[in-house]
Amino acid sequence: MALVLPFTDATCDRVLPDVRRVLDAHGVVALPTETYYGLAVRPTDDAALRHLIELKGRPSDKPILVLIGSRDQLPQLVQSIPPAAAFLMDLFWPGPLTIVFPAAPDLSALLTGGTGTIGVRYVPLPQLRHLLQHTGPLTGTSANRASEPPLDHAAAVQGALGEGLELILDGGPTPGGLPSTMVDACDRPQLIRAGVLATDVIRTALARQGYELSS
Repeated sequence: MALVLPFTDATCDRVLPDVRRVLDAHGVVALPTETYYGLAVRPTDDAALRHLIELKGRPSDKPILVLIGSRDQLPQLVQSIPPAAAFLMDLFWPGPLTIVFPAAPDLSALLTGGTGTIGVRYVPLPQLRHLLQHTGPLTGTSANRASEPPLDHAAAVQGALGEGLELILDGGPTPGGLPSTMVDACDRPQLIRAGVLATDVIRTALARQGYELSS
Protein backbone atom coordinates (compact mmCIF):
# COMPACT_ATOMS: atom_id res chain seq x y z
CA MET A 1 0.00 0.00 0.00
CA ALA A 2 1.04 3.59 -0.55
CA LEU A 3 2.73 5.71 2.08
CA VAL A 4 0.29 8.38 3.32
CA LEU A 5 1.56 11.76 4.54
CA PRO A 6 -0.44 14.77 5.77
CA PHE A 7 -0.47 17.62 3.27
CA THR A 8 -1.27 21.08 4.58
CA ASP A 9 0.27 24.53 4.40
CA ALA A 10 2.33 23.59 7.47
CA THR A 11 3.65 20.29 6.04
CA CYS A 12 4.39 21.33 2.43
CA ASP A 13 8.12 21.58 2.90
CA ARG A 14 8.35 18.41 5.01
CA VAL A 15 6.81 16.20 2.32
CA LEU A 16 9.01 17.53 -0.50
CA PRO A 17 11.86 15.01 -0.02
CA ASP A 18 9.40 12.10 -0.19
CA VAL A 19 7.68 13.54 -3.25
CA ARG A 20 11.01 14.01 -5.03
CA ARG A 21 12.11 10.49 -4.09
CA VAL A 22 8.99 8.99 -5.66
CA LEU A 23 9.18 11.16 -8.77
CA ASP A 24 12.86 10.34 -9.24
CA ALA A 25 11.95 6.64 -9.14
CA HIS A 26 9.31 7.10 -11.90
CA GLY A 27 6.53 6.63 -9.33
CA VAL A 28 3.04 8.09 -9.01
CA VAL A 29 1.92 10.48 -6.25
CA ALA A 30 -1.75 11.06 -5.41
CA LEU A 31 -2.50 14.57 -4.20
CA PRO A 32 -5.48 16.85 -3.54
CA THR A 33 -6.57 19.52 -5.99
CA GLU A 34 -9.31 22.13 -5.82
CA THR A 35 -11.82 19.54 -7.09
CA TYR A 36 -10.72 15.91 -6.57
CA TYR A 37 -7.56 13.94 -5.86
CA GLY A 38 -5.22 13.71 -8.82
CA LEU A 39 -2.35 11.50 -9.95
CA ALA A 40 0.98 13.25 -10.36
CA VAL A 41 4.06 12.25 -12.35
CA ARG A 42 6.62 14.36 -14.16
CA PRO A 43 5.23 15.17 -17.63
CA THR A 44 8.66 14.55 -19.17
CA ASP A 45 9.01 11.04 -17.68
CA ASP A 46 7.77 8.46 -20.20
CA ALA A 47 8.27 5.55 -17.79
CA ALA A 48 6.12 7.28 -15.17
CA LEU A 49 3.50 8.21 -17.76
CA ARG A 50 3.25 4.57 -18.84
CA HIS A 51 2.89 3.56 -15.18
CA LEU A 52 0.12 6.15 -14.76
CA ILE A 53 -1.75 5.04 -17.88
CA GLU A 54 -1.56 1.39 -16.79
CA LEU A 55 -2.66 2.22 -13.25
CA LYS A 56 -5.76 4.04 -14.47
CA GLY A 57 -6.49 1.64 -17.30
CA ARG A 58 -6.62 4.74 -19.45
CA PRO A 59 -6.55 4.73 -23.29
CA SER A 60 -3.08 5.82 -24.42
CA ASP A 61 -4.58 8.23 -26.98
CA LYS A 62 -6.37 10.28 -24.30
CA PRO A 63 -4.44 13.42 -23.30
CA ILE A 64 -3.26 13.92 -19.71
CA LEU A 65 -3.56 17.41 -18.25
CA VAL A 66 -0.72 19.13 -16.40
CA LEU A 67 -0.75 21.30 -13.26
CA ILE A 68 1.57 24.26 -12.76
CA GLY A 69 2.44 26.27 -9.68
CA SER A 70 3.42 29.51 -11.43
CA ARG A 71 2.92 31.03 -14.84
CA ASP A 72 6.65 30.94 -15.57
CA GLN A 73 6.36 27.13 -15.76
CA LEU A 74 4.07 27.38 -18.80
CA PRO A 75 6.65 27.98 -21.59
CA GLN A 76 8.24 24.56 -21.12
CA LEU A 77 4.88 22.95 -21.91
CA VAL A 78 3.44 25.01 -24.75
CA GLN A 79 4.53 26.00 -28.25
CA SER A 80 2.66 29.29 -28.13
CA ILE A 81 0.09 31.21 -26.11
CA PRO A 82 -2.78 32.21 -28.40
CA PRO A 83 -4.45 35.57 -27.65
CA ALA A 84 -7.65 33.95 -26.34
CA ALA A 85 -5.61 31.76 -24.02
CA ALA A 86 -3.68 34.77 -22.70
CA PHE A 87 -6.95 36.55 -21.98
CA LEU A 88 -8.37 33.54 -20.10
CA MET A 89 -5.14 33.18 -18.11
CA ASP A 90 -5.25 36.81 -17.02
CA LEU A 91 -8.88 36.58 -15.98
CA PHE A 92 -9.22 33.14 -14.41
CA TRP A 93 -5.78 31.87 -13.30
CA PRO A 94 -4.99 30.61 -10.76
CA GLY A 95 -8.33 28.83 -10.70
CA PRO A 96 -10.33 25.79 -11.78
CA LEU A 97 -9.91 26.41 -15.51
CA THR A 98 -7.87 24.00 -17.63
CA ILE A 99 -6.77 25.73 -20.84
CA VAL A 100 -5.72 23.71 -23.90
CA PHE A 101 -2.68 25.12 -25.72
CA PRO A 102 -0.58 24.05 -28.71
CA ALA A 103 1.87 21.61 -27.14
CA ALA A 104 5.62 22.12 -27.08
CA PRO A 105 7.03 19.94 -29.88
CA ASP A 106 9.17 17.82 -27.55
CA LEU A 107 6.30 16.67 -25.31
CA SER A 108 5.61 12.95 -25.33
CA ALA A 109 2.63 11.56 -27.21
CA LEU A 110 1.88 9.69 -23.99
CA LEU A 111 1.07 13.10 -22.49
CA THR A 112 -0.66 14.73 -25.46
CA GLY A 113 -2.40 11.61 -26.73
CA GLY A 114 -0.96 12.48 -30.12
CA THR A 115 -3.23 15.55 -30.35
CA GLY A 116 -0.47 18.15 -30.58
CA THR A 117 -2.14 20.02 -27.72
CA ILE A 118 -1.75 20.11 -23.94
CA GLY A 119 -4.22 21.00 -21.20
CA VAL A 120 -2.71 23.10 -18.39
CA ARG A 121 -4.14 24.43 -15.12
CA TYR A 122 -2.54 26.95 -12.76
CA VAL A 123 -3.81 25.59 -9.47
CA PRO A 124 -5.48 27.79 -6.83
CA LEU A 125 -4.86 25.43 -3.87
CA PRO A 126 -2.06 27.12 -1.86
CA GLN A 127 -0.20 24.05 -0.62
CA LEU A 128 -0.33 22.40 -4.04
CA ARG A 129 0.88 25.58 -5.73
CA HIS A 130 3.78 25.70 -3.27
CA LEU A 131 4.64 22.06 -3.98
CA LEU A 132 4.60 22.57 -7.75
CA GLN A 133 6.87 25.58 -7.46
CA HIS A 134 9.48 23.20 -6.04
CA THR A 135 8.84 20.07 -8.14
CA GLY A 136 8.02 21.70 -11.45
CA PRO A 137 4.88 20.85 -13.45
CA LEU A 138 3.13 17.56 -12.67
CA THR A 139 0.25 15.70 -14.24
CA GLY A 140 -3.15 16.12 -12.60
CA THR A 141 -5.43 13.48 -14.09
CA SER A 142 -8.09 12.33 -11.61
CA ALA A 143 -7.15 9.63 -9.09
CA ASN A 144 -9.48 6.86 -10.21
CA ARG A 145 -9.56 4.00 -12.64
CA ALA A 146 -10.91 4.83 -16.09
CA SER A 147 -14.73 4.87 -16.21
CA GLU A 148 -14.99 5.04 -12.39
CA PRO A 149 -15.96 8.20 -10.46
CA PRO A 150 -13.24 10.61 -9.27
CA LEU A 151 -12.32 10.40 -5.59
CA ASP A 152 -12.41 13.15 -2.96
CA HIS A 153 -10.82 11.40 0.07
CA ALA A 154 -7.31 10.05 0.52
CA ALA A 155 -8.68 6.86 2.09
CA ALA A 156 -10.77 6.21 -1.01
CA VAL A 157 -7.69 6.68 -3.20
CA GLN A 158 -5.77 4.23 -1.02
CA GLY A 159 -8.56 1.69 -1.33
CA ALA A 160 -8.89 2.00 -5.08
CA LEU A 161 -5.31 2.56 -6.22
CA GLY A 162 -3.03 2.11 -3.20
CA GLU A 163 -1.32 -1.01 -4.52
CA GLY A 164 -0.09 0.90 -7.57
CA LEU A 165 0.81 4.15 -5.82
CA GLU A 166 3.99 5.01 -3.97
CA LEU A 167 2.72 8.05 -2.04
CA ILE A 168 -0.57 9.72 -1.13
CA LEU A 169 -0.58 13.30 0.14
CA ASP A 170 -3.59 13.53 2.44
CA GLY A 171 -5.01 17.03 2.38
CA GLY A 172 -8.35 15.98 3.80
CA PRO A 173 -11.55 15.86 1.78
CA THR A 174 -11.56 17.87 -1.45
CA PRO A 175 -14.66 19.82 -2.57
CA GLY A 176 -15.71 17.22 -5.14
CA GLY A 177 -18.68 18.18 -7.26
CA LEU A 178 -17.86 19.37 -10.74
CA PRO A 179 -14.37 18.97 -12.27
CA SER A 180 -12.32 21.86 -13.58
CA THR A 181 -13.79 23.59 -16.61
CA MET A 182 -11.79 22.93 -19.78
CA VAL A 183 -11.52 25.29 -22.77
CA ASP A 184 -9.51 24.72 -25.95
CA ALA A 185 -8.00 28.12 -26.77
CA CYS A 186 -5.71 27.04 -29.61
CA ASP A 187 -7.84 28.60 -32.35
CA ARG A 188 -11.48 29.51 -31.84
CA PRO A 189 -12.26 29.05 -28.12
CA GLN A 190 -14.17 25.82 -27.62
CA LEU A 191 -15.69 24.38 -24.45
CA ILE A 192 -14.29 20.88 -23.96
CA ARG A 193 -15.73 20.20 -20.51
CA ALA A 194 -18.20 22.09 -18.33
CA GLY A 195 -17.12 22.35 -14.71
CA VAL A 196 -16.67 24.48 -11.61
CA LEU A 197 -16.10 27.72 -13.48
CA ALA A 198 -19.47 28.53 -15.02
CA THR A 199 -19.61 28.35 -18.81
CA ASP A 200 -21.73 31.50 -19.01
CA VAL A 201 -19.07 33.47 -17.12
CA ILE A 202 -16.40 32.38 -19.61
CA ARG A 203 -18.67 32.98 -22.61
CA THR A 204 -19.56 36.50 -21.47
CA ALA A 205 -15.93 37.40 -20.75
CA LEU A 206 -14.78 36.13 -24.16
CA ALA A 207 -17.61 37.90 -25.96
CA ARG A 208 -16.43 41.24 -24.52
CA GLN A 209 -13.12 40.59 -26.30
CA GLY A 210 -14.78 39.61 -29.57
CA TYR A 211 -14.50 35.84 -29.13
CA GLU A 212 -17.32 33.32 -29.45
CA LEU A 213 -17.15 30.24 -27.24
CA SER A 214 -18.30 27.19 -29.18
CA SER A 215 -19.26 23.85 -27.64
